[in-house]
Amino acid sequence: MIDTEASRTAVLVCQGRAVANGRLGVGRFSDPLAVELLTAGERELVDRVRAGDIPKGVGARIEYELLSGTAELLAARTAVIDDAVRESANPQLVILGAGLDSRAWRMPELAGVTVYEVDHPASQALKRERLGARTTEADLHFVPVDFGKDTLGASLTAAGHDATRPTTWIWEGVVTYLTPAEIADTVTEVAKRSAPGSRLIVTYTTPNLVHRYGRRAMELLLSVTGRANPMAREPQRSSWTPEGLAALLTERGLTPTSDIDMVAAAAAAEVVGKRERFLAAGRIVVADRV
Repeated sequence: MIDTEASRTAVLVCQGRAVANGRLGVGRFSDPLAVELLTAGERELVDRVRAGDIPKGVGARIEYELLSGTAELLAARTAVIDDAVRESANPQLVILGAGLDSRAWRMPELAGVTVYEVDHPASQALKRERLGARTTEADLHFVPVDFGKDTLGASLTAAGHDATRPTTWIWEGVVTYLTPAEIADTVTEVAKRSAPGSRLIVTYTTPNLVHRYGRRAMELLLSVTGRANPMAREPQRSSWTPEGLAALLTERGLTPTSDIDMVAAAAAAEVVGKRERFLAAGRIVVADRV
């Protein structure tokens, strides 16, 4: 992501949740706030996908399919992560790369929980503008972190995070855009600040040539048809095998307790869709500090 610009993938993710709300994983997934965090222009594509209005042009069709697949992915992923958050029931929640996340507003279980949303200052400014006067029953703290200048630990300390109390950490949709070294450094910092009872929830991408080249083809088609590419400034920089990521977490003192692929997550959340290729490379690992 360019330092002075908000994340465009954060908008795509929010659009995906807006498409899925009330349509996918009903009873397991719900995010009525998502559509309210979008501009009128961003809602147009959401409305088209929700209506099943398939466009004819190549570029428009790629946009449609990308958002449709994102919605299926997000409904399944969110349901699994939310369950893991509820199960941990910790007094602190840190969301790394929060984007337009809405958990602090839509999860009643977070009432009274101290929530720290960590993100780049530009992305955070965009979110706060879109939130307007909305309030939450969570004890919410925005933690702006520019990783080119700031450190995660110092920023969280300044915001009031208490490393002696159990924390649930959500690291959703971020790892794939970081280098292995950046991931290792972040896991090390998270582990240092995780008291016994803490939990880390991480989504990641496995090595998958079909997914890798499919994404490249999609980006190329968006480019040649003159459509905006929401992933242009956030290239994929890493992928992990379950064994490799488990080894990293274990070395830092975090014990993996579950690791499921997104196809299984979609089945568990009863997300019935047609775009399994969007799910095939993704996984969610939960690791606890015991």
